[in-house]
Amino acid sequence: MLELQTIYKTFNPGTINEKAALKGISLSLEDGDFVTVIGGNGAGKSTMLNAVAGTWFVDEGKILIDGKDVTKLPEHKRAVYLGRVFQDPMTGTAATMEIQENLALASRRGKLRSLRRGITRQEREQYQTLLETLNLGLETRMTSKVGLLSGGQRQALTLLMATLKKPKLLLLDEHTAALDPKTAAKVLEITDQIVNRDHLTTLMITHNMRDAIAHGNRLIMMSEGRIILDIRGEDKKKLTVQNLLDQFEKASGEEFSNDQALLG
Repeated sequence: MLELQTIYKTFNPGTINEKAALKGISLSLEDGDFVTVIGGNGAGKSTMLNAVAGTWFVDEGKILIDGKDVTKLPEHKRAVYLGRVFQDPMTGTAATMEIQENLALASRRGKLRSLRRGITRQEREQYQTLLETLNLGLETRMTSKVGLLSGGQRQALTLLMATLKKPKLLLLDEHTAALDPKTAAKVLEITDQIVNRDHLTTLMITHNMRDAIAHGNRLIMMSEGRIILDIRGEDKKKLTVQNLLDQFEKASGEEFSNDQALLG
């Protein structure tokens, strides 16, 4: 469902600020894979995700989604294949619009979108049923402005919007990092529920080692623009934080030094 073929990305080439962010990464995700990605600051996690999303083009290599070469496609043309949830709960929803209006925009994705004809009763019932699955009481607040919701409620709504059209690939860019631990756990529970229900191929960046181990069927660890660990199946089920740290040290030749990931 996703294939990265030896992709490279360097920022500010030829200057004093030159930074090689991706160094020949190759990665394949099968249909239904739920892959968590972890690594220290500057490891290349977000750069890889943004390369997949088309936020910027790679310098070398190819990116294929469901067999289609999207390497040269701009971000807005790749969006038809992707669902995405960002770290900031304020991103991904329209704060001044109602909950049901946000869902209507998401459901009309890829079509000529307008709210002039209003939201039909059938659509309203569909949105209400979807919101009930979140167990956050939002189904009784469909006419509330999204800006009135808490950060966790907005992230849950953004997840619903990002997956409403069942994308080829779901990108989660540290989508619980800005939330308190209790709210983050709830959003991750909803994430598992949606991903498993719809069999979505998912790439989730997290700063939290425990979350990376607990969720998904495969874990990737990055360091200095490379993938240094790729753990899946039974090996992933047996993982502990200490075991992951030991494997990182063996693969990279250095200690893992991201305190946020260790203490999360």
